[in-house]
Amino acid sequence: MASLPTWNDRLEHVTALCRAALAAVEPAAAVRRALRREGDVLFVAGRRYDLTAYRRVFIVGGGKAVAPMADATAAILGDQLTGGVVITKYGHTLKDQRPIAPDRLQLLEAGHPVPDEAGLRGAEQLAKLLDDAGADDLVICLISGGGSALLTLPQPGVGLDDLRLLTDALLRCGATIVEINTIRKHLSRLKGGGLARLAAPATVVALILSDVVGDPLDAIASGPTSPDPTTFADAWTVLERYELAVPAAIPHTIVEHLQAGLAGRVAETPKPGDSIFAQVQNVIIGSNALAAQAAVAEARSLGFSALLLSTYVEGEAREVARVVAALAKDLARNNRPLVPPACLVLGGETTVTLRASGRGGRNQELALAAAIALEGWPHVLVATLATDGNDGPTDAAGAIVTGETIVQGRASGLDARASLANNDAYPYLDRLGALIRTGPTNTNVNDLLFVIAYP
Repeated sequence: MASLPTWNDRLEHVTALCRAALAAVEPAAAVRRALRREGDVLFVAGRRYDLTAYRRVFIVGGGKAVAPMADATAAILGDQLTGGVVITKYGHTLKDQRPIAPDRLQLLEAGHPVPDEAGLRGAEQLAKLLDDAGADDLVICLISGGGSALLTLPQPGVGLDDLRLLTDALLRCGATIVEINTIRKHLSRLKGGGLARLAAPATVVALILSDVVGDPLDAIASGPTSPDPTTFADAWTVLERYELAVPAAIPHTIVEHLQAGLAGRVAETPKPGDSIFAQVQNVIIGSNALAAQAAVAEARSLGFSALLLSTYVEGEAREVARVVAALAKDLARNNRPLVPPACLVLGGETTVTLRASGRGGRNQELALAAAIALEGWPHVLVATLATDGNDGPTDAAGAIVTGETIVQGRASGLDARASLANNDAYPYLDRLGALIRTGPTNTNVNDLLFVIAYP
């Protein structure tokens, strides 16, 4: 085999892949690709809207990427913008850039992934604006990952603390984002088509940056402008699956509300075919696939043979890691499916079932588990990236591991298997300088995996 590139060379390769992927899903650029104004006409994905036909034009929305999305939308609308409210995560507002229309567009920050009082107040402001919208108003709704927690407006009888406890329980048990959102939609006035219902009879255009595998409209930020195919029965099934369908596991108010829905005492979320969606256009403007494709192109420009293997990666992070390690070994040993130097790109979102109270996130846990499986394979590398820049409750976006990581950790007195058992990947990887830190990226399109084999 040829001599290995230095660690700095390998780091530069991964950095270049990350930059290319993130640039491809930069939210403001995605908005400008989807939204165009010519005089008094607004063009959105093949449809045209005569702005002179509307009395008012509003911007609303929520998610980790909505600050740049809102800035770009406001710039396109110019003096046609009447007002608006958008909510993003703390620390995700635009830096070193003067906001467009600060007198008309409120950009608020709130808690994520656990909702807080700031998010509740922001959602109440947003709902009040929508409730006043009429048939001669146009509402442009900006949605990105994180919107489920940031657009928090619970149903009567369900409190904010109840939602916090539920969110924490669901995150800890390893429920998928689709499962979590199935429940959220049935506890919220905005999710599961609720925003569209509040805005009706106004015209609604939703620009959506997807952070859900497969880009299902009803699951991204819990589908505020989309028909909801899920039911109270589906929500209850999720609770039963994770043994949470009892007041002892989650707040009794949530159990009682869902049971009332099962009994027909609470109205279902709006379903496909509901007339409120006749005036709604939903447009996906960025996705995991777009970021992954950009990473493949960048890998080829760096001299790698490259392949996008899948954007549907899901499952328990440490189990997915074994599959990723197997792919790396096949590249290195059998030149399959590519001849090294080679790079496989995968996208999706894994989950972690918390078994202990260590620090980390799904991407760090996956990386550490992959490092354990790759010990003794020096010519391979695995890198993980949360495209929003935040992997779990840490300052890392992911990590880079090689076939040498575990040996290096052992030399530093670290026990990889003990760290993994304690869901404590962050300290282990941080000690070795293996973490990827991007800071908030102001975008969010799931996670990316890079599997590299050198000759």
